[in-house]
Amino acid sequence: MAEIQLKKEMFEQEVLASEIPVLVDFWATWCGPCMMLAPTIEEIAKEYAGKVKVCKVNVDEEPELAMRFGISSIPTLLVFRGGELVKTSLGLRPKEEIVAMFK
Repeated sequence: MAEIQLKKEMFEQEVLASEIPVLVDFWATWCGPCMMLAPTIEEIAKEYAGKVKVCKVNVDEEPELAMRFGISSIPTLLVFRGGELVKTSLGLRPKEEIVAMFK
């Protein structure tokens, strides 16, 4: 399963109502570390398809979602389980650390 480009209207259904853990990547096209992290996020989406849902939120296109979760620096990764925010990570992280967030 590929990454899901999240819009605010989809958030409830794709993230909060998900039966599997959800990794949400808050990013922007002008953010260097975000661009460096993108291939890792894509890899995780493919490797963990069916076990973890991977969503991306472009903070420039979805400022309301960024504000809702107090995103002040990017990349920020959030992990939701059962509709609840359970983990947060700021900045560029190695794949192992990201995977450990939802295991």
